[in-house]
Amino acid sequence: MTDFKSVREQFPALNQTVYGQPLCYLDSAATALKPQAVIDRVNHFLSLEAANVHRGAHYLSDRATANYEAVREKFAEYLGAPSAGLIFTKGTTDSINLVAQSLAQGIFKVGDEILLTQLEHHSNIVPWHNLAMQRNGKVHFAKITASGQVDLEDFEKHLKTGRIRIAAFTACSNTLGIFTPVSQMIELCQRYGALSLVDGAQLMANERIHLTNLGCDFFAFSGHKIFAPYGIGVLYGRSEVLSRMPPATFGGSQISEVTEEKTTFLPPPQRFEPGTPNVEGVLGMGAALDFFQNIPLTDIQAHEKTLLKKLISLLAEFKNIETYGSLELPHAPIVSFNFKGVHASDVGFILDQQGIAVRCGHHCTQPLMRALGVPATVRASLSIYNNEQDLIQLQQGLEKAQELLFGNTNTVR
Repeated sequence: MTDFKSVREQFPALNQTVYGQPLCYLDSAATALKPQAVIDRVNHFLSLEAANVHRGAHYLSDRATANYEAVREKFAEYLGAPSAGLIFTKGTTDSINLVAQSLAQGIFKVGDEILLTQLEHHSNIVPWHNLAMQRNGKVHFAKITASGQVDLEDFEKHLKTGRIRIAAFTACSNTLGIFTPVSQMIELCQRYGALSLVDGAQLMANERIHLTNLGCDFFAFSGHKIFAPYGIGVLYGRSEVLSRMPPATFGGSQISEVTEEKTTFLPPPQRFEPGTPNVEGVLGMGAALDFFQNIPLTDIQAHEKTLLKKLISLLAEFKNIETYGSLELPHAPIVSFNFKGVHASDVGFILDQQGIAVRCGHHCTQPLMRALGVPATVRASLSIYNNEQDLIQLQQGLEKAQELLFGNTNTVR
C-alpha cells in the first residue's frame, strides 16, 4: 500500500505558510502542484542539456531530440495510441483550437453544425463558436439532467439530424467533478457519422485511458493537470482523420519542402508542430508521467475516494451549504458548493485568509452556471498530496466563514 505521507513530502510547495497558516491546497482541478522530480528534470535540461530538437547537428541537439521523442513514445504506450497520432501542444485549449482551425480549412463544410454539452469549459465552447461563425455553422448544446449528468437522449436527438459534423464534450466536469458517459457518447457519434472530440483535462489524473479502444477521433489534455509544467499538453488524433487535416499554424519543423511556388508538409505529428517546441515542458511532462505511474492507480483512486467521502460528509454538516450535481454519480475528487445567499468570492476570500486555496467563480463554465441557476460556486478539489488534516483545516475555515458571514455558528447540523 502506498505511503501517501511520503508522496506528499515530494511536493515542495506544501512546505510553506500562507497568512501564517499551513498551505491547504484544494485547487488541483485548476492545476496540480509539481513534485520535486519534475522540477529537477526541467532544471537539469535548462542547466545542462538546452538545445533545439529535430534540427541540430551536434551532440546536445541529438540528445534533446532523442529525449523529446522518447516522451512521445512513453505517452503512446501509456495511452494505447500510435505515437504518430500524438501531437504536443500548449495544452487542452491549444489542442481544441488546433482541431477547430484545421477543420475550418476544408473538412467542416459551410452550414455544418457542432454539438457540445452544458458542462463544457469555455475552452471547449469558444473555438467552436468561432468555427461556426467562419463557416456559417451552428453550435448546439445537449442539456444536462437534474443530477448534473449529460442527457443522452437530448445528445442523441441532436445527432439524429445528420447535420452534426463534430461533437466535442468533456469526460469529467471541471466544475461538478462528474464523469460523463464518454463511451456511449462516442458510440452515438459513430452511429450518426459525427466526429468526436473528448476533453480529457480532468480525466487524466483519475482514470487510465486506452485511446484506441475508446474510439474517439480526438482526445485532448494538459500536462499541468497531471503534475507537469505549464504550457504543454497533448492532442491525440485518429490517424485516418489527421491524415486529411491541414496544419493550423505554420513555420519550421513541419516542412517537407518549400519552393518559391508552394510548401509541402511532413505527415503527422510533425505537420502540426511548427516552430521551436516547449522542449523542457515535454521532458517535464515525461517526468510527471513517470512519477504518476510509480504509484498504483488503484491506490490513488482509493486514497482520493476516501478523502472525497470525508469532504462530502464535512460539507453536509453545514445546514446552509448547498452542493451542486449529484454526489452519487461516478465522481472525480471535485465538489462545488455555496453558502446559501452568499457569493462564492466572499467565501473564497475568507478561506484564503485561513491558508486555504480553493477556486471561486464560474470556473469558465458560464452555460453550466446558468443551468444551475447560480452566478458562481466555491470549488474544492483534491489530489494525491491531500490528507485528512487538509479537511480539518477546511472545516475550521468554513466555520470561520460562517461566523463572519452569519454572525453565529448555529448553522452547523
